[in-house]
Amino acid sequence: MHIGVDSFVSSVTDPSTGHEVGAAERLEHLLEEIELADRVGLYSFGIGEHHRSEYYDSAPQIILAAAAARTERIRLGSAVKVLSADDPVRVFQQFATLDLIAKGRIDLVVGRGSFTEAFPLFGLDLHDYDSLFSEKLELLLQIRDQVEVTWSGQHRPPLVRQSVYPRPVQDPLPIWVGVGGTPESFVRAGLLGLPLMIAIIGGEPRQFAPLVDLYRRAGAEAGHPPEQLKVGLHVFGFVAESTQAAADTIYPGWNQMFTQVSRERGFPPPSRIQFDATSGPNGAFFMGDPQTVADKIARVGEQLGGVDRLSLQMTNPRLAHADLLRGIELLGTEVAPAVASL
Repeated sequence: MHIGVDSFVSSVTDPSTGHEVGAAERLEHLLEEIELADRVGLYSFGIGEHHRSEYYDSAPQIILAAAAARTERIRLGSAVKVLSADDPVRVFQQFATLDLIAKGRIDLVVGRGSFTEAFPLFGLDLHDYDSLFSEKLELLLQIRDQVEVTWSGQHRPPLVRQSVYPRPVQDPLPIWVGVGGTPESFVRAGLLGLPLMIAIIGGEPRQFAPLVDLYRRAGAEAGHPPEQLKVGLHVFGFVAESTQAAADTIYPGWNQMFTQVSRERGFPPPSRIQFDATSGPNGAFFMGDPQTVADKIARVGEQLGGVDRLSLQMTNPRLAHADLLRGIELLGTEVAPAVASL
């Protein structure tokens, strides 16, 4: 199993000093984090996309280009690219260019996004949430698979024998579908024969086993070989010297993030009891010392019938840069080797 890191590039207040890290400093810290992930042998680093004041990842392609120029081995990608709110032609051109810069180290993970700010920002109707994604994914795949494209749809002007350049190093450019928990999304990815990236942000990971089975059955019935139907996990977590240290380090920022989201969505406010339960052996958070995290990764991989890659999302608005660097180091030097043979 391959292990990586995902980041939403949140704004940060240093918990020990109260220093509010500025945007330029935060992005410099991010590039240091990606460089370290490359040095310690992690497989991938993904950058999310949000259009909110507390995140600095509204232009992930630019961040990934900077990271590609400063790394050598690590795969770089989106986590996820909000395809519904962008033009598939430009998305392909940008990620193909990234793949040229990175010499074949780019993964494009596309999804609809868990926040909705991009829709009014780009003049889109939220009622078209699913049809926008379905149509744009269809066009993106057609562009990937053939240089000259003839296509028409509801949400974009048609293309008539238009050629799309540049072409990436990788042929085809890897395109993953990021999904939450809707069966229709799993089936769509299976029918298209696309690898699946599952965002697990709550509940128990083992509850996704029936949906993973549904994905694999849909793919098999569509004639796709099993090795093409890859499964990845995007999970929240952190690695520290001890399980207690990991939880205590992450909790203040987690509480801040989820208090805001709960207020926006009308959910009950989060609590430490809820956090600790979700960080336990069967919960959604992969939190602890290296052995605890490695054991949980192995257990969840078995419960889901095999997982190809897992990325820890360690974004936190109250996490010191030094602590995050240490977490990345432990993940690369201790956790990743422990699960490499799974």
